[in-house]
Amino acid sequence: MTDANGKLWIEHEGEGPLFATAVHAGHQIRRQLAPIIALDDTARSREEDPYTDYLARVVPTWLVPTRSRFEVDLNRPRDEAIYSAPELAWGQHVWKHPPNPGQIKTSLAEYDAFYTELEKLLNRMVQHHKRFVVFDLHTYNYRREGADAPPADPALNPDVNIGTGSLDRVRWGKLTDRFMADLAAFDFCGRRLDVRENVKFKGRELAQWIHTHFAESAAVLSIEFKKFFMDEWTGVGEIEQIQGIRDALQSTIPGILEELQRLP
Repeated sequence: MTDANGKLWIEHEGEGPLFATAVHAGHQIRRQLAPIIALDDTARSREEDPYTDYLARVVPTWLVPTRSRFEVDLNRPRDEAIYSAPELAWGQHVWKHPPNPGQIKTSLAEYDAFYTELEKLLNRMVQHHKRFVVFDLHTYNYRREGADAPPADPALNPDVNIGTGSLDRVRWGKLTDRFMADLAAFDFCGRRLDVRENVKFKGRELAQWIHTHFAESAAVLSIEFKKFFMDEWTGVGEIEQIQGIRDALQSTIPGILEELQRLP
């Protein structure tokens, strides 16, 4: 879908029961909001998920929004999708003055359009595959005290957090365990990734929405990579590590496909 400000998302449909999205990869702000946004590009990108649009292409079918979460956050309930107060945005004052009702209506129309498109794509997945897996890709900050301050405690901040808060683990537990084991076993630039479940995040609206609307068919793995592969204060990434993350995700696909075949 496009509007006067360009595409709201990019997408690709391929073969197989694997789907990915990266709802916080986008950085664009539509022209009508640019004069009232209080955050500069660097401040916005610090809370966005750079490079996850590239990671999403590890699977054949993907849907990636182009708009920033500061315009509309697709991973929050609809009534929280506009950051109307600092407490919704890590204490940041997002707006010079609040968006007017017409601007909010347009942003929420983008929210609705995204979920309409997501539903169409996933309905087509259901038509072709009995069950499918969704990579819900994110990143998270661990140097919030400053670029030169000590990083957050690794004991509480794994390299990869797998959110499964709304996942039916009775049905999907073996597949989830296989995915995590394969990811942790991958030789990542000469080391092993610290992969843990529901330590930092459990997944939010997108995972909940898919699990509600496709309860019999979909397993959403909300995958949060700590920003160890980049400087979260400048946004500059390390190419070798970004490619390593993509390769690590790629390495889990054979196991996922095997586990899908084993499901009754």
